Amino acid sequence: MSSLILIVDDEPDIRTTLEYNLEREGFKTRSAGTAKEALDGARATPMPDLILLDLMLPDASGTEICRILKSEKATAQIPVLMLTAKGEEIDRVVGFEVGADDYVTKPFSVRELMLRVRAILRRSAPVAVSEQEDHITFGALRVDTAAHRVWFEDDEITLTALEFKLLTTLLTRRGRVQTRKQLLDDVWGIQADITTRTVDTHVKRLRQKLGDAGNFIETLRGVGYRFRPSAG
Repeated sequence: MSSLILIVDDEPDIRTTLEYNLEREGFKTRSAGTAKEALDGARATPMPDLILLDLMLPDASGTEICRILKSEKATAQIPVLMLTAKGEEIDRVVGFEVGADDYVTKPFSVRELMLRVRAILRRSAPVAVSEQEDHITFGALRVDTAAHRVWFEDDEITLTALEFKLLTTLLTRRGRVQTRKQLLDDVWGIQADITTRTVDTHVKRLRQKLGDAGNFIETLRGVGYRFRPSAG
């Protein structure tokens, strides 16, 4: 079944260009030009598999829309790829901190955008694991890889698709150091215009969401990250 992409941009020409190129690649599309239309489009049935979200809209910022969607249980798992004319690092960091999965600066290469879309959708797909690995328990942390669900003690933790991939990558390689370059390769899937600061920002956000379980992720200064080898 073709993935449904929600395109949110206040410029009709950009929406038309994205619709044409996405549909040519076999995707289905839905479009919105305002924040209200974006929220309605994200909540509509069927829900989109990915949202391309412009940062500058007439009635609200893309970061605010992203924050709202990530705070709602029904839409929290939908990956968000931000589109914007702003390229400063602080704008990327703010986008990541509210839950965006990736960031592309206008003007962008259509080919690169398609690669990023496919990479995000691959990360959002169910994790390919054996039946014995469907459920991973590490102390009070429990992960259902097939259902993309995480609990710490009795509380369920809502993660984005990228955060879930980052957690399971570190968890299944626990005790082994993962460099930022390795994580970019294995979690993000492509490296175009993505810096190691991106990894740091997402690890920080993942730790915050995990609460006390965030202490399982150790920082090796100048090297990368490692999931603690044991829960004790």
